[in-house]
Amino acid sequence: MTRFVIDAQVLIGVVQDGRPVGDRHQLIAPNAIRSHALEYLLGAVGRGELSERDALGLHERMTGLKLRLLGDRVSRRAAWDLARAHGWSGLREAEYLAVTQLQADALVAEEPALLALAHGIVPLAPVAALFS
Repeated sequence: MTRFVIDAQVLIGVVQDGRPVGDRHQLIAPNAIRSHALEYLLGAVGRGELSERDALGLHERMTGLKLRLLGDRVSRRAAWDLARAHGWSGLREAEYLAVTQLQADALVAEEPALLALAHGIVPLAPVAALFS
């Protein structure tokens, strides 16, 4: 089994696409991923890119996707340690990287800030890997 940490943009893309994730894969993310995804959807509605009905429909589909969520003491501490070691002022991206280091084989991300920080810290995989 391959374990992938996904970010909020990938989560939205997976439910928008509707293709099933490969049977041999497990999706993992920090506890806050659904809130992060909902923030993106809210922004898309505000910009006129999505209707509220469509955004809320995607939200419902996100909650039905099998996803292992982590937010335990160890992963929070690992995020803290990463942020301190790299001089980052926030923990949002550090949480995704910490969960990847602790529980996954690779990170699948589309968020530019997360991708920029991930290079050299965790292995990366393309979105297409989720469907193989």
